[in-house]
Amino acid sequence: MKKLKSLSRLREIVRRERNRGRTIVLANGGFDLVHAGHIRYLLAAKKCGDVLIVALNSDASIRRLKGPGRPILPERERAEILAAFACIDYLTIFKEPNVERILRTLKPDVHAKGSDYTKKTVPERETVLAYGGRIAIAGGPKIRSTSEVIPRILGKFNKRRRRSRI
Repeated sequence: MKKLKSLSRLREIVRRERNRGRTIVLANGGFDLVHAGHIRYLLAAKKCGDVLIVALNSDASIRRLKGPGRPILPERERAEILAAFACIDYLTIFKEPNVERILRTLKPDVHAKGSDYTKKTVPERETVLAYGGRIAIAGGPKIRSTSEVIPRILGKFNKRRRRSRI
């Protein structure tokens, strides 16, 4: 996966891209079972600048945030799926509960978050403002979450299984 980079490699890439006058955007998330809301978020984040870096929650990070049974797809598969998106220039995987360390290291011009946040509720808000970056809320209204999709899938699957037993 050519787009997947370590944080130290991304620091070099960001420096080079800035020297070219390009605007750096960081988006982040778990992206477990990618759905239309994810696509809208990533496309809108890309419009905020020239280079879109996506920080992907590690498996351990998602387990801590979402609980047992998550993620559905392992981090390498989620990274491979995201790497196929033309709007994403680079990816990195992080283990921490939020992306503050990545923000402090890369200092992207824009930190794009999904519409389940406001500019005032972004957890990393103070970090972004401290280095002079800006926050963008991207992707339009929140239409669904993976946490909502999983029970729907299970419900449909279980309903079919009950019918096939009859």
